[in-house]
Order: sequence, then C-alpha cells, then structure tokens
Amino acid sequence: MADKENVKTLGSYKLKLEGMIIDVTIYSEENEPVPIYNISILNISKTTQRILDKLRDEFISRVNIGAISAEQTGDIKDKFKQEIRVLIKKYFPGIDTETSELLVSQVIQQNVGLGNIEILLKDANLEEIVINSSEDPVWVYHKQFGWLKTNVIIQNEAKIRHYSTTIGRDVGKEITLLKPLMDAHLKSGDRVNATLNPISSKGNTITIRKFAEKPWSITDLIKSGTMNYEAASLIWLAIQNELSLLIAGGTGSGKTSALNAIANFFPANQRIISIEDTRELTLPNTLHWVPMETRLPNPEGKGQITMLDLVINSLRMRPDRIIMGEVRRKAEAEVLFEAMHTGHSVYATIHANNAEETVTRLTTPPIDMPKAVLSSLSLVLVQSRNRRTGTRRTLQIAELDKTGTVKILLQLDVVKDKLFKANEAKRTLETLHLYTGMTSSEMKQDLDKKTSILKWLVSENINDVHKIGLIMSKYYAGKLQV
Repeated sequence: MADKENVKTLGSYKLKLEGMIIDVTIYSEENEPVPIYNISILNISKTTQRILDKLRDEFISRVNIGAISAEQTGDIKDKFKQEIRVLIKKYFPGIDTETSELLVSQVIQQNVGLGNIEILLKDANLEEIVINSSEDPVWVYHKQFGWLKTNVIIQNEAKIRHYSTTIGRDVGKEITLLKPLMDAHLKSGDRVNATLNPISSKGNTITIRKFAEKPWSITDLIKSGTMNYEAASLIWLAIQNELSLLIAGGTGSGKTSALNAIANFFPANQRIISIEDTRELTLPNTLHWVPMETRLPNPEGKGQITMLDLVINSLRMRPDRIIMGEVRRKAEAEVLFEAMHTGHSVYATIHANNAEETVTRLTTPPIDMPKAVLSSLSLVLVQSRNRRTGTRRTLQIAELDKTGTVKILLQLDVVKDKLFKANEAKRTLETLHLYTGMTSSEMKQDLDKKTSILKWLVSENINDVHKIGLIMSKYYAGKLQV
C-alpha cells in the first residue's frame, strides 16, 4: 500500500481458503484512477514464506504440472499433498501440524489450481474476475465498489494460457492457436471466456463471470430496491395465471437474477423445464423442475446440443412452463412463440435496453418475427444497470396489445429512483378476466393480498428460494396464514 496520507480505505474483510486467512482491503489512492483491491495472507509469516518458496521450487522441479489431465486432478492433488508432506518432514522436521497443512494447501493452490485467482473466486462480493494480460494486474468487478484493480499479477503469458487450458480440460473444451477462443465453465458453475494472443493483441485473456452462491429471491429484489411491491405483485398475478413474460436488459443488468426471483412464484403442481447454455438458475426445491443445458461440439465437431434442440425436445416432455436462458435466433423464437400459442407459459431473457427496443429486436433480423405473433406475449420486464453507481433497477414493465404494440405500465423515475405507474393495465386485465373470470375489483384485492405477503417476507427477511417456494405452495393450496 502506498503512502498512508494519500490512501483512503473504502472497505475491508477477511476470507478463508483451505487454512489460509486472507485479508481483503479496498482503498483509493490519489494517483490511481480506480480503487485497489488488495489481498494479503495474514497467517503466513516471512519465515513461513521462505519455507514455502523452497518447497515450491523443489515441488516444481520434481513434478510436471502441465502433464496432469482433468480426470487426474482430484487424485493427483491427494498424491501431491503426500509428496509435499514428505518434503516438509525432510527439510523442516520440527514444524507444527497446522503450519505444515497450511504450506501443503498453499503449494497445491499455487501449482495445481489457479493460483491467487482461487482466492478471488472465494470472494462472494465479486461478480467478475478479469485477466487482460501478464502486463496488467487482474481486475475484478465488486458488487459494492464496481471495477477495481487488484494486487494480483500473473507472472507471464504462458501461465495465463496454462490456466485457460486447465479450465478447458475440466469440461472437455480446448483452446489452441488454431482455436484461440473458448467458452467454458468452472465446476462451481462460474462462466469462463478465454482468448489467446494474437487474437487479443495485448496478451492472453480470461474473463470469469461468477455464479451466484446464493440465488436471488423476490425478497432480495425488493430489499435491494431493484423492484417495488407493486411491480412484484403484478408479476406474481401474471405468473400465477400462466401469462408469458420476457425479461429484457443489457449485459450485467440482472436479467438472470430477475428470472430466478420471479420463478419463486411458480406453483408446485406444474412441470417446469429450464434451458440454459450454462446452468445459472436455482429454483425452489418444492417445484417439479427439470433443468437442461446446451453442449458445444467436441474437438472433432461432434456431439453439439443447441438451445433449439432443447426447446424442441422440451415440448415433448409435457411441460407446463418453459424457461429459456436467452433468445438469440429466429428458430428459437419461432418455437417459443409456437409454445405460447399452444398453451404453454414461457419465460425467457433477451438483450434489449427497453420495451420498445425489445419489440424491435424480436421483429427485425436476426430474430425477425412477425409483429402480429407477439400478441401471445403478455408482459415485458426491463432491467437496467447504472454503470456509474453499479445499481440495478427494474426500468419498465410493459404489456403488449393484440398488434404487438408496447404500452408502458410501470416506469422508473431515474432521478427519484422510484417506479411510478405510467398507464393502467388493459390487455393484461382483459386476458386475466377472460381466463379466470376475475373482475377488476377482485384483481385489485388479489394484488393487495399479494403485496401484504411480500411485505411479510421482507419484514421477516425470508430470502431463501426454497423457503419461499414452500410458502408459495402453501399459498396456492390456501393454507398460508401470515
């Protein structure tokens, strides 16, 4: 850390990783354009570090780390731990057991795993971990502080490439000079993109989008100010009565988090099929849920399972509701809208910045759906992220009329940071009346009841998706008392 007079500490906390205690300090410096994310291992002294360096050198000289296959990794770690313990006894016979096991963990982490990236992966406050090259420090996106530079440096380009290769091998992917781009995921579910030089001209890169350890619930969305009670109640009413909904937004706006949260409202007596490229959703364990994932082709170009394959297959699985990670292509959209027309409830995400743009995106290439077809879609929920503050908000909730024209129901006032009613719902209420027989006053009473339940969930801080799923099953069975 630089001169203390020019440093302002913004936050600090501790992490634990296999016996190591890591201190995380986030601070700003006068001459640094962004804050610094600094990690230091508290329970390793200078003497212990010297022992560690000697062990690491000896270990590397005896073992060809690069030759380890993905299938071997688990067994090899156990074998290496035994070898390191032998080295410790050989060079440092008087060392205590706690320090010995700490050294074992450190040598394994630095040489068989992803080095200090493993520490960053352990921090639940981080959303993204980015390696741009060996010349730059690793960057992270922090939930509270946004983009930060870290004090983690990757020694050379070969090390970055080794990390990419290791990640790829674990999931049957490869990255080579002939195939310098790779999409993969860690065993923890974190999404990974890697590129090799010269495609990324500054150096090899790795981008890790972290999988949320705790799935977002509707309580979390309300408590964080992302959504208000009125919006959540309207979505609940729509989902309960099987209206289809699309969640739009830009990259990092919280589309998947919102999709996970509104899935809290699904009833337990219906079959739900979810289709994703990489598994991100975690639905309540009270639900009849079948999660499915796409698969890229193997190095020989065989075995690919596309989103379209799974959407078509899902219709043969007698689903009541279909969740699709993201709509990208015309064929996928055609099958999804056909599913809506044949009585299935469909929920999906799409990249678009507002409700009007969502319709434009659906009705122009590459998706290019006829506008009249959009009438089977009831609501569009738009999520946005303020890149300056990092806050995520519901920007709009809109309904579509019979011609596919957008009507904004709720709109975010960015200055006041509040959702306000822009227009009264018409088509949505007409659809609900047609299929449920509910009058406008009965719908208002129902919305008020839903709002009171949501307020109770927030006041009791019930934010576990499985607990909320159980509460919803009681609500639909008429047994919930709050």
